[in-house]
Amino acid sequence: MSLTFYWYPKCGTCRNAKKWLDAHDLSYEAIHIVDNPPSCEELEKLYRNSGLELKKLFNTSGQKYRELGLKDKIKTADEAELLDLLASDGMLIKRPVLTDGEHVTVGFKEEEYEKMWLK
Repeated sequence: MSLTFYWYPKCGTCRNAKKWLDAHDLSYEAIHIVDNPPSCEELEKLYRNSGLELKKLFNTSGQKYRELGLKDKIKTADEAELLDLLASDGMLIKRPVLTDGEHVTVGFKEEEYEKMWLK
């Protein structure tokens, strides 16, 4: 299983997820989500495979999210606008994002990682 791990090294949750992956000997390609944010097409695939609402992919506790006043914008924006916004700045994406191309987890919850990635 080839995993792609989108993360931000200064993020504590991302570091915890990375420690978990390493502790379970799962190999992955780590991609710095701010330096190399996923494209609109990649984000759409991640969103579709995650089974989550698109707004759940936003880092709602982030400074950038608040600066741009996205709380109200995401209520009325269409899917294409939301994907464009996410692709415009990796800091807007809830992290970490882990995928094998088919399955996706957003954020880090140990129980969720165990269910999804320790098959």
